[in-house]
Amino acid sequence: MTDFTMEKGADGVAIITWDVPGKSMNVMSMEAWPLLDSLIDDALTDEAVKGIVITSGKEGSFAGGMDLNVIARMKEMAGDNPAQGLFDGLMDMHRILRKIERAGMDPRTNKGGKPIAAALPGTALGIGLEIPLACHRIFAADNPRARIGLPEIMVGIFPGAGGTTRLVRKLGLMAAAPLLLEGKLNDPKKAKAAGVVDEVVAPEELLARAKEWVLSGPAIVKPWDEKGYRMPGGAPYHPAGFMTFVGASAMVNGKTQGAFPAPKALLSAIYEGALVPFDTALRIEARWFTNILMNPSSSAMIRSLFINKEALEKGANRPDAPDQKVKKLGVLGAGMMGAGIALVSAQAGMEVVLIDQKQEAADRGKAYSASFMDAGIKRGKATEAKKAELLDRITATTDYAALRGCDLIIEAVFEDPAIKAEATRKALAEVDADCIFATNTSTLPITELAQASNAPEDFIGIHFFSPVEKMQLVEIIKGQKTGPRAVAKALDYARQIRKTPIVVNDARFFYANRCIIPYINEGIRLVAEGVAPALIDNAARQLGFPVGPLQLVDETSIDLGAKIARATKAAMGDAYPDDAVDEVIFWMEGQGRLGRKAKAGFFDYDEKGKRLGYWPGLAARYPRAKEQPDLLDVQHRLMFVQVLEAVRALEEGVLEDIREGDVGAILGWGFAPWSGGPFSWLDIIGTPYAAERADELAGKFGPRFAPPALLREMADKAQGFYARLAGPSQAA
Repeated sequence: MTDFTMEKGADGVAIITWDVPGKSMNVMSMEAWPLLDSLIDDALTDEAVKGIVITSGKEGSFAGGMDLNVIARMKEMAGDNPAQGLFDGLMDMHRILRKIERAGMDPRTNKGGKPIAAALPGTALGIGLEIPLACHRIFAADNPRARIGLPEIMVGIFPGAGGTTRLVRKLGLMAAAPLLLEGKLNDPKKAKAAGVVDEVVAPEELLARAKEWVLSGPAIVKPWDEKGYRMPGGAPYHPAGFMTFVGASAMVNGKTQGAFPAPKALLSAIYEGALVPFDTALRIEARWFTNILMNPSSSAMIRSLFINKEALEKGANRPDAPDQKVKKLGVLGAGMMGAGIALVSAQAGMEVVLIDQKQEAADRGKAYSASFMDAGIKRGKATEAKKAELLDRITATTDYAALRGCDLIIEAVFEDPAIKAEATRKALAEVDADCIFATNTSTLPITELAQASNAPEDFIGIHFFSPVEKMQLVEIIKGQKTGPRAVAKALDYARQIRKTPIVVNDARFFYANRCIIPYINEGIRLVAEGVAPALIDNAARQLGFPVGPLQLVDETSIDLGAKIARATKAAMGDAYPDDAVDEVIFWMEGQGRLGRKAKAGFFDYDEKGKRLGYWPGLAARYPRAKEQPDLLDVQHRLMFVQVLEAVRALEEGVLEDIREGDVGAILGWGFAPWSGGPFSWLDIIGTPYAAERADELAGKFGPRFAPPALLREMADKAQGFYARLAGPSQAA
C-alpha cells in the first residue's frame, strides 16, 4: 500500500503525499486509512519534525473523495451486525482526523502540538475536503478549473467523516447550507470567499507557502476547542440561530418534500450536533451517517447515479467496433431540438452543418447557440472569443450539398414519417457510404423510418430530451437491422457531447416515453375519478418526482398528448386501453386548454406563463369525490404504473440491461431519484410484495397493474432484479 508516502525535510517539515497508484485522481480506500494514521503518528512523535503538510502527487487535484464503489459495499462489509460495524468504522475515521486536528496538543491546556497544513493543487471533493478541514490551515492553488466542495448529498449520502460538523462550526449553518444541502462546488477563489479554504496561492508557490506557515509557529487550536466558542450565526437555542435552523428545515422539506432520506439525516446531525460538545457531535454525525448507509436508498442512489451511470458513459454496452468519434456532424431541422443538438455538438468541438428549408429558419437555429453563449458571458462562464469560436463551427444553410464529408447525420425534422423520409433521402444522396444516419424521434418506429435508407444497418435512433443542453440522457434506439458500427457511432457521439446513453431496441415509445406516458395517463384518470388535482401532483412530488403528472402534461402540451393518443389508437385498434384518459384530454383540447404554451391547461396562468393554481373548470366537469383516496394509494398507482411498464420493457427485450432502465428513468424523466430507479425500487420493496400489491391494484383499477410474468416468477423465487440480472459487482 503506497497511497500515502512521507518525506521528512531538513527544515523540520514532514510532507505527506497522497498519490494512489494507477488513478488519475486520488480516491480514499478503507485500506489507506491505517497508513495515513501511522504516518501521522510517526510525524507527531518525531522530535525533529516541527510540522506537517498534507498534499497530493496528482497534478491539478488533491482528491475526488471516498471511493463510491467502497461506500456502496460498506454495509455488506460491516459484518454480522452491520450498523455497529459501520458506526465503529466511522468512529475510527473520526479518531484519525481528530488526531490530525489536535496534533499532539495537551487536552487540558491546548498547549503544544504541531501545525498541520493542507496544500491542495486543485480539486478537493468529499473526503478530499474533510481531511483538509481537520488540518489547521488550508492552502489552495489558484487553479480556476479546480472544484472544492462536499457533493455527497447528490448521490444520497452526506459528509460523514467530520465534514458536516466541522463546516457548520467553521462557517455557521447559513453559510454552510449551500455546500452541505445542495452540494455546491466552488473554484478556489470562491471557496476562500466562502470561508472554506484559508489562502489561495500561485500553484508554483503552494508547497513553499504551506511550509512557511508551518514553520512560523502559528496558533493551531480550532475555535471549537477553545473555551467560550460560539457557533457563527448562533446555535439552535440562540434567537438568531433558532430562526436559521427553522428556515433550513423549511428549505429542505420544501425542496425535497421529505422524499430523500439524506437531507433530513444531515439536518438532524447538524441540529443535534450543535447542542453538544464537538466530540459528541462527531458521534452524532457518525450515528446519522450509519442510519443513511443502512437505508437501502443510499446504496441504490450510489449504484445508479454514480457506478452504473459512469459505466454506461464509459461504454459498458458498446459493441466491439473501431473508434467512431464524430468529426463533422450534419443536423437536419433547425427547430428547438435541432438547434440544441447543434449547440452541444459545437461545444464538443465538432464541425456542424445545420440545415433547414429556409435560410431564416437555419439562421434562427444558429442564433440559439449565440443566445446561449451570451447568457454564459453575462454569468462569467464564457467569453466573446469562445462565442466566436463556437459559432464558427456551425454552418447554417439550406444546401444539402454542405453535408459532404459528414460522418454522422442527425435528422430532427417534424414528427411525420413522410417528411423524415424525404429529408433522409436528400441527405444520404450527398454523403459517403460510410456515413451513419440517425433520427431524433420520441415515438416513430426506427425500423420503419430506416426504410428510407439504402443501408438500414447504418440507420439508428438517437432520442434527445428537451432542452438538449440541460438534459443528461440520450436514448439510442436500435432498429431491427441496425448494425454494431451504428450503435458504436451513437455511443461515441454521446460520450463526445458528455451525455449519458442508454441503448434500447425498437418498440412503440421505446423505453422512456413508454414508462412516462402511463404516469401522465394515471394522473389524468385520477382527475376523471374526482381526485383533487393538488393531491395527485403533490403525491408525486412527495415521491421525489420533480413535477406531478398534471403539471408535466401542461409543460409538454395537451395537444401533443392528444396527437399521440390518436396515433396510438389508430395503430392498436380494439386493444387500445386509454379511452378514459382520452375523454379528459380531448375535452381539454376542445376547450382550447393546451397547456402552459397557451397559458391555459390543468393550471391557470398569468400573462408571463406563471402558474396561478388549478383551473376551477376541472371541478365543474369532474366533480370532486366526497371521499378522497389515501395518499399511499395514489402514490402506488403512480409508481406501479411506471415500474410495471419498465419490467414489461425488460421482459420484451426493449431493455437489455437493468442498469440502463434505472439510469434512464432517473435522468430521462426524474423517476424518484432516492429509489435508484424502477428496478432498484422493486428490489427495495421486494418482488414478493411488489407482485402482491400489483395484484391488489389490478383487481381494483384494471389490468394495467397486472404483474408481468417476469415479476411474478421472480416473486415466487423471492429474487431481486440486481441479484438475478446483474453481475456481482453491479448487485451491491
